[in-house]
Amino acid sequence: MRFSLRQMEVFRAVMLTGSIKGASRLLFTSQPALSRIVAHTELTLGLALFNRVKGKLIPTPEAEALFREVDQCYQQVLRVDDFARGLVSGPSGVLNLACSPALSRGLVAKAITRFVQHYPNIQVNYCLTLLNSMAQDVLGNKVDLAISVLPIEHPNLRVTPFMEGRMVCVVPRGHALAGLERVGIADLARYPLIAHHPSIPFGQLVSAAFNKANISLQASVYIHQTDTACSLVRAGAGVAMVDQFTVEGMAWPDIQVLPLAENIPLNPSIVRSAFDTGKSHAAKFIELLLKGEQAGDRAP
Repeated sequence: MRFSLRQMEVFRAVMLTGSIKGASRLLFTSQPALSRIVAHTELTLGLALFNRVKGKLIPTPEAEALFREVDQCYQQVLRVDDFARGLVSGPSGVLNLACSPALSRGLVAKAITRFVQHYPNIQVNYCLTLLNSMAQDVLGNKVDLAISVLPIEHPNLRVTPFMEGRMVCVVPRGHALAGLERVGIADLARYPLIAHHPSIPFGQLVSAAFNKANISLQASVYIHQTDTACSLVRAGAGVAMVDQFTVEGMAWPDIQVLPLAENIPLNPSIVRSAFDTGKSHAAKFIELLLKGEQAGDRAP
């Protein structure tokens, strides 16, 4: 190299302080040593970097132009140095994570909290994704892994269920159904029903349950997200069949959550690409997620 990193460091110090004396203080190096480096730099570059005027170093136009490039390089070197120092205190990098909205308020929120506490140098990019687009996000490397409220079928995905849940019924507090120990689908059908749209997986789950019970599904309102259903129940628009995870993550005193007589299971799953190289921090997150599930982690 005609212009070594040490020469850049010395040149930058002289430019910042305006003198060899100031640079020597900044770099804790003797003045004669720095003078020799400056002279050698000018010789190897074939440029006059400073004009010597009455003992002062006046930068030439070439030096001013060179300084702008050197300072940018020096800032990058400092970032590399900071990165190297950060490795001492633990892993660093980025985890790209997607999650079904239904799981975002309780289980996954707690897992992210533990993750950032264990790995403060790893940044988490977190987004909510509907089931219909989750496979594309994972296989397109938009995210390193996803946590889905239902298993996803795709030949290029590794889908691992890790817990069990179920659908429940939500009604306004004091509703006629609130006195029942368990609410059947036939009971729901007697009241205005708020249901997930049949074009989405939750809607297909609800439709299948009504078909199995030989009851026609007549919804007053179709929705796409469970928290919207709960908002409508609060407003008195009807009753709804929803996932237990969303209602566990909400503190709404004016709705009641009731068990369903029919068992409609949910199997939240870890979703990863079959082509995953293992270079992301996904495994660290999964470990903490599973520990939380084993400890009975739920939303308050």
